[in-house]
Order: sequence, then structure tokens, then C-alpha cells
Amino acid sequence: MKVTKEINQSGQLTYNCSCCGMELSSLPLTFGSDYPEYYFTVPEEERERRVEKTESLCVVDEEHFFVRGRLTIPINDYEEDLIFNVWTSLSEENFIRTNELWNDADRVNEPPYFGWLQTYVPTYDDTLNIKTEVITQEVGIIPRVVVTEENSPLALDQANGITLEKALSIVTEIIPDLHQETNKE
Repeated sequence: MKVTKEINQSGQLTYNCSCCGMELSSLPLTFGSDYPEYYFTVPEEERERRVEKTESLCVVDEEHFFVRGRLTIPINDYEEDLIFNVWTSLSEENFIRTNELWNDADRVNEPPYFGWLQTYVPTYDDTLNIKTEVITQEVGIIPRVVVTEENSPLALDQANGITLEKALSIVTEIIPDLHQETNKE
């Protein structure tokens, strides 16, 4: 199963999925998780009672706090970046502060918050609980997440960028999982 790039009859670059044969006019480069991994430690029958969640904020048992953010990996030889919408933990104090400033334009002046990554990033081995900084963005934009874990391949790729070929390889590994999720529905 592979995503390949080709030039179509109009001379435009297209991408083809070997799983389904679908031709895409652009490379799918944004992926993400709807929940922090910690969410899945709560038994399904208890989640309604123990978990409070919005699109970008999550609290488990009133003591574990998470925010959704955007982790970007530059693609050095392409006009777009590879993006993962991920979850990180925050301290209670920083989570409360995040909520207080959620709709405040001055929130961009906040210093970065420390967090532990709470999302498995495909192809990067075990990314759960690696160190991150959560950097608040303008109102309406989720925080930027920067991996600060020393010697992490994910941190190195985020800092240095990757080639389009490596991005294609990552996308090729992710796409079959997405097809399986779609087929389950």
C-alpha cells in the first residue's frame, strides 16, 4: 500500500493511493487524534462520568489536563508542511490559565507551557510522554506544539525538516490505517 506522485494529463502533480486507487489533487498532509491517549485508559462505560472534553480541551477525573495543538514538520522541498494535531498534558495551573485566556487576544504574549505529548505520532516509534512546549497562538488557532525531548527523531525532524520522499513514506504508512478506520464505520 503506497501513495505515489505522478503527473496527470494536464501536467499537474497528483497523488495516487494504492489502497483504493483514488487520485488526489494534493498530498494529504494533516493528521490527528480526537482524544489524548490518557482518555483511553478510562473504561468506556465510565468516560461520560469521568471525562470532560471539547474539541481542543480535555480533563480526566478533574486532575489530568490536556490541550490539543498543532505539531508541524517542515518539508524542505515542498510548499506545504506535514501536520499532526496532537494532545499534550498541561499542569492544572497552565490549563486554568489557558482557559482564562482562550478568547483573549493577549494570549499570544503567554510564555510557552511545558507538556508531555499524549498522542502517538505515526512512524516515530514511542512518542507518548515525550517533552513538549505548548505555544499559544492567536484566538481561533490551536497552540503550536514543539517537541523538546533531547535526541528524539520527532524533535530532530521538526527542527530540521524532512524531504518530500520521507513525507510520502510517512503518509504511505498512515493512509492504510485511515482506510481501515473508514471501513469500520
